[in-house]
Amino acid sequence: MKILIRTKNFELTAPLKSFIEEKIGSLKKFIDVLKREEDPLANSRRDKKTLAEVFFEIEKESKHHNKGNVFRSEARILLPGKKIMAQSAGNDLFLTVVEIKDKLQQEIKKYKLKKNDLARRPRRRDLFTP
Repeated sequence: MKILIRTKNFELTAPLKSFIEEKIGSLKKFIDVLKREEDPLANSRRDKKTLAEVFFEIEKESKHHNKGNVFRSEARILLPGKKIMAQSAGNDLFLTVVEIKDKLQQEIKKYKLKKNDLARRPRRRDLFTP
């Protein structure tokens, strides 16, 4: 899983980068489960290919009507057949990262459940055989 971080109107610090990589990196276990379910007999070349790319964007809103710092965070995960997106805004940057992680985790679980349900559904021709 690749994590790409982009900032706007402020500089990315090392502690913030490691915090984002830790929190968003914890979603890897859910995505790795999807990878194993998708193709259990994958050859070594396909194993090296990343299943998901995470684009994480943080912005410090400068012309906001609220006093103080207002941060807006956004994350997009590209999965096979699905693009998952989460947004959060608030005064505490680290809290917005945690909120986004929770939203993404919920969406990945929903995607996994739907994918498993589609795999268990019977084929159409089996439904209409006389």
